[in-house]
Amino acid sequence: MSTHAAPELPPAPVDAPDTPVDALAVARLYGEPLFALPQDLYIPPDALEVFLEAFQGPLDLLLYLIRKQNFNILDIPMAQVTRQYLQYVDEIRAHNLELAADYLLMAAMLIEIKSRMLLPPKPTPEGEEPQDPRAELVRRLLEYEQMKLAAARLDALPQLGRDVLRARVHMEESDQPRWPDVHPADLHEAWADILKRARLTQHHQISREQLSVREYMSVVLRRLQGQRYVEFADMFDTGSGVPVVVVTFIAMLELARERLLEITQAEAFAPLYVRLAYTPS
Repeated sequence: MSTHAAPELPPAPVDAPDTPVDALAVARLYGEPLFALPQDLYIPPDALEVFLEAFQGPLDLLLYLIRKQNFNILDIPMAQVTRQYLQYVDEIRAHNLELAADYLLMAAMLIEIKSRMLLPPKPTPEGEEPQDPRAELVRRLLEYEQMKLAAARLDALPQLGRDVLRARVHMEESDQPRWPDVHPADLHEAWADILKRARLTQHHQISREQLSVREYMSVVLRRLQGQRYVEFADMFDTGSGVPVVVVTFIAMLELARERLLEITQAEAFAPLYVRLAYTPS
């Protein structure tokens, strides 16, 4: 069905005062006088076409006619349904011939079924009932109705992008923890604290002692075996005096230089920890 509307100009304000300009103007547009009708207000007829009913195809139209009039789908009145169907096909043929092609095919099928129902049934073997010419059409209509109802139930479910939106949160993930780098200043402060505590607990004994850096490197390695982390301050025996503390510190530096020992911390300004840089076999 289509309707056409002629272009309509906005009416002049009711409370506008009569002036000589208004006597010459044919109308007022947004308060301004208009002295000639615009020439570009043509609206093509197709732009105002309105389809009262929209169907997805011939089966959808046929099912609509049956359900709207509460017909028994297993006993379709072919004459009445075919007449109504052809009326709709005539409407769409006047506007869109390509769209009417599929509907015309269904119309031919309806006319064929109606004709077969008017003819005597074909003879069948004894004991068998003649096949209803509407059986195949009924089967297709029932299958289409089931699919249409299933599609409506699926469409009622929440859909991503239409009803809900996916939350997006950017999180940085890493397989291995990244420890902060140990700065020389942190190592110097930790070492100064060890020396301070060593002086407080030192014994005033004068003795000559031969200390081996290699020996204390082995002592440090044995100390760290089986330990995941050891606090930096716990690696020093402050009760043995400053010489032992110094040799132990040098031994740890040598081990770190040879990549046998790692000095880490969990975060900036946190306590220092020592661990082996390899897994003992």
